[in-house]
Amino acid sequence: MATLHLVPGTPEAVLSALTAVLDGGAPFAPVPDDPAAAARVVRAVAADQPIDDDCAVVLSTSGSTGEPKGVVLSRAALIASAEATHERLGGPGQWLLPMKPYFVGGLQILTRSVLAGQTPVLLGDSFSESTKAMTGSRRYTAMVPTQLARYLETEVDALRSFDAIIIGGARTPAPLRARAAAAGVTAIPAYGMTETGSGCVYDGLPLTGTEVAIDDGRILIKGNTLFSGYRSQPEVLQDGWFRTQDRGELVDGRLRVIGRIDDVVISGGVNVTLPTVQARLLEHPDVKDAVVLGVPDAEWGTRVIAYVVGEPSREELRDFVAEVLPRTWAPQEVRRLDALPMLASGKVDRQALL
Repeated sequence: MATLHLVPGTPEAVLSALTAVLDGGAPFAPVPDDPAAAARVVRAVAADQPIDDDCAVVLSTSGSTGEPKGVVLSRAALIASAEATHERLGGPGQWLLPMKPYFVGGLQILTRSVLAGQTPVLLGDSFSESTKAMTGSRRYTAMVPTQLARYLETEVDALRSFDAIIIGGARTPAPLRARAAAAGVTAIPAYGMTETGSGCVYDGLPLTGTEVAIDDGRILIKGNTLFSGYRSQPEVLQDGWFRTQDRGELVDGRLRVIGRIDDVVISGGVNVTLPTVQARLLEHPDVKDAVVLGVPDAEWGTRVIAYVVGEPSREELRDFVAEVLPRTWAPQEVRRLDALPMLASGKVDRQALL
């Protein structure tokens, strides 16, 4: 058994610890500098308990819907994920790091850089100036949909300079993907999570070494990038399969992610699929961002609330939803915000909204 070492969640510290562990060094857990977030991470990774020798890193899940879990990833899983990514993208290259390295998306940018023998470029104050510092013959980055939407407004030329941009951390709205394509930006939606060693399905197609199945609407993942277990629950795989909390379907061999298992609520006796309502709201030309949640309600059972960045009224948005979906799915309440609260992982902070 090995001892898990806590390291600062800075790019430099994580890169140093990662380089060492890939060469057989001690396993580590990166910790953010925010005291409250750090305390939650320390609890999740259980640093005071021994860990198996094949562990490389323990990462905390984002905790967007509850208390985070400590996810154990082996050296083999990190390497398999990085190599499969490079294979899909057309070969190793230099990576720009625009996200926190104590989440799996950022950590795997560093892993890919180490395996490619390239120095990662850290995002500075200017996205475009950061891209100018890149010297690799192939250039990659990864970001969340919110970052892509922001950069499409001001940094299109810099975005076009990348051979590929992996979009993960949250679902990529269809209108956003269309905007990127129209601007000549190679944005590739990825599906994955901490437990799968970052994205393991690109543009609906599993990476080499990954299998996808659907069981009663639930997405199952199997492959060489999977985690070894949670710190509190090491045995979670069933015959090598990880049962995710996501619903999906396979259409002509491609995975289509529908939403989380708990994203279907009963409101007024009607089953409402919240991600479908959210996707429709994002099609409105005056809606910049939106998330749809269900909250307990004495009258409706669950009250459907839309949090919207934009100016359309409640009545306009309800009518817009009802044009293509059942009117009973339209949100009973619309709350307008200047911006959605976000976690460091790039996911919407649902706890801050409820």
